[in-house]
Amino acid sequence: MVAGDSSLIFMTSDYFLSILPVIGILAAAGIFAGFLAGLLGIGGGIIFVPVLYFVFGSIFNMSPESAIMLATSTSLGCMIPTSLTSCISHYRNDNMEISLLKRWAPILLLGVIGGSLFSARFGGLWLSALFGVILLASGLNTILRAKSPPLFESLPSAGWQTVLALFISGFSVMLGIGGGTLSVPILTMCSIPARRAIGTASAIGLFIAVPGAVTMLLFGGDVIDPNVPPGTLGKVCLTAVACIVPFSMMMAVVGARVNRRINQTVLKKIFSILLIVTGLKMFYNAFA
Repeated sequence: MVAGDSSLIFMTSDYFLSILPVIGILAAAGIFAGFLAGLLGIGGGIIFVPVLYFVFGSIFNMSPESAIMLATSTSLGCMIPTSLTSCISHYRNDNMEISLLKRWAPILLLGVIGGSLFSARFGGLWLSALFGVILLASGLNTILRAKSPPLFESLPSAGWQTVLALFISGFSVMLGIGGGTLSVPILTMCSIPARRAIGTASAIGLFIAVPGAVTMLLFGGDVIDPNVPPGTLGKVCLTAVACIVPFSMMMAVVGARVNRRINQTVLKKIFSILLIVTGLKMFYNAFA
């Protein structure tokens, strides 16, 4: 062994021990978000974004503006395999509106590209406040109407569906979420059963996450911050993705199985409580 080898081993071991809590936090986020992705059709972003924002800001000491931009973009990278696993499970259980997905697919893509480019240029801490407001509004609407009949007998006209798809995909990619947060309440208000709305939302999340993450990697530019975590490419922290994804994929399958056994009203209430709690946290982060 050459001189210095023993100290190098010590430093490497010491560094690993120092980041072990971070790995644990990210793994726990993957477990929780993956389960909710399968259970509620979300891509996991409403869990990934707050956790990543905390890790980048509080542990790596990034500025709040840089931390939220890196968190939202990294969340999209985490959602690709998570949403894919959830999507496959729901498809096998016949929980999807395939005809709707075929109509919305190209519109979702346009919304994602537009939202990604806008976020890359104008993103910042204001996204955290916007995220919180949207989650609060969506959660309150869902919990107050958990047992109420749908507002509409069917989906609106093709023109309004285009507007809805653009809104869902554009805002979701800006906020680093998979679309389920917005699409599930919208679809259930239009008389689509909660279980099928959740399954459809899991596929919408995949349509949003893949082009959104690719756009951020190729055109998002770098996060300018001296404390950016290692393994960051463009606005995506690949190290964080690697810590989260194995656990989120595993638990997405479990969540989809549990989804088949829970009453639809209970599903709506679980979904709404999650939205409200996360929304309050993100709104607080924007002004703390």
